[in-house]
This record gives sequence, structure tokens and C-alpha cells, in this order.
Amino acid sequence: MKAFSITDIGESRKINQDYVFCEEKPVGNLPNLFIVADGMGGHNAGDYASRFCVEFFTQKIMESSLTSPVTMIEAALKETNDILRSKAQEQIELEGMGTTFVAATIIDKIMYVANIGDSRLYVIGKEMLQITEDHSLVEVMVKNGELNRNEARVHPNKNIITKAIGANETVEPDFFEVNLDEGDIVLMCSDGLTNMLEDETIERIIRENDDPQAATETLVKCANQNGGKDNIAIIIIKV
Repeated sequence: MKAFSITDIGESRKINQDYVFCEEKPVGNLPNLFIVADGMGGHNAGDYASRFCVEFFTQKIMESSLTSPVTMIEAALKETNDILRSKAQEQIELEGMGTTFVAATIIDKIMYVANIGDSRLYVIGKEMLQITEDHSLVEVMVKNGELNRNEARVHPNKNIITKAIGANETVEPDFFEVNLDEGDIVLMCSDGLTNMLEDETIERIIRENDDPQAATETLVKCANQNGGKDNIAIIIIKV
């Protein structure tokens, strides 16, 4: 396994509210751990939310005596949501903060994925497949037949998400189990990438750049050349 992560402020934002965690070595009882978080909130609240949640969550994973990856991740996310909401109530400048959160761990060629919000995880094998489902207003509209995929990408409400850590008293992540084949590539990213580049372009760049670092750096460069309207967070894992 070979992995590389990157975050970039983009061309328009003054603060980077994206945060990543990329560890190929064991984290507590997990053999590896990868996280992308995209914070939301005014001033520095989004920046605080994403960084705090990733750091608190990984600490809980390190301390956990559980062995089931799903149970371990679910318990850590619940604690993370509770503590973030407490901090938002204690400090008025942090009120309303929250963050998307997509986490993955690979155990014996099976990848366990948890997702909250609209940051994404893809697997690129014979084709590029989006594993996670966006928790967003436009995704609901697509499901209801009100928008098609191309319309959703440019819709004025595309940044409105329906789930986030910190948004509600309880947090209910989606969980996925994915069987990986040798040579598969995992892409995790914030919407700062997918709003700037079509999936076909992202797939082409990753296939053209065999090294994960070269692929991530090229993706950031192209997203910024296309406008760079948001922060960009990317993790690429080559199985």
C-alpha cells in the first residue's frame, strides 16, 4: 500500500477549512486510517471543527479496546459529535460549526468506510466508482428526479449539506464495505476537487500519474486552474 495526502487553500478562500489524516501504519487496533474532513462555519469555526474532529477522533481510535472496525469508528464518531457540540455551546464564536467526515481503513483487502456529509470516496479499478453517497440538498433533488447530475454540479444550493458532525444531537454515518483488488486506487476528497473537475477528468489524471504524490499534486493544480473556488483536500491510496 502506498498513500499520499494534500490540502490546498484554493484560489478564492482566505482560510483552509479542509483537514486530512493519512496513516499507513497502525492507529490503535486499526492497521491504517485515512480521513478527509471539510469544515463549515463562520470565521475560524470551520477550520477549528475539521481539525479538532480529526484529532479527537483519531485519539479515540488509539484508545479504543474494540476490535470491530465499524463498531470502533461508530463509537468514536458519536463521542466526537458530542464534544464538538459542547464546544460550540461554550464559545459563541464557534456556534453553528460542523464538518463533513469520510474515514476509511483497509483490512485484508476489505475497506471499511464511514461517511457524513458530501466529501467523497471513490475506488478506481476497471472503472471509477463513487462509493459514498452525498448527504446534500442537490443529491436529494437528483434522487427525486428534480435535477440531473450535470445540473446538480452547478446548482446554486450545491453546498448545502443535510448531515455533518456537530449539526445534530445524534450522528448517523453511512457505512460501506468494499472488496479491493490488487492495483485498485482509492480516492478520498472534499468537494473543492469534485466541484472543479469532472469525474472523467479526475480519473484520467489519476490513471496518467502512477505515483500518488504526482497524481494529488496534478489534481490540485488542475482544480485551481479551473477556478479553485474552495479549499481542496485529497488522499490517494494505491493498493
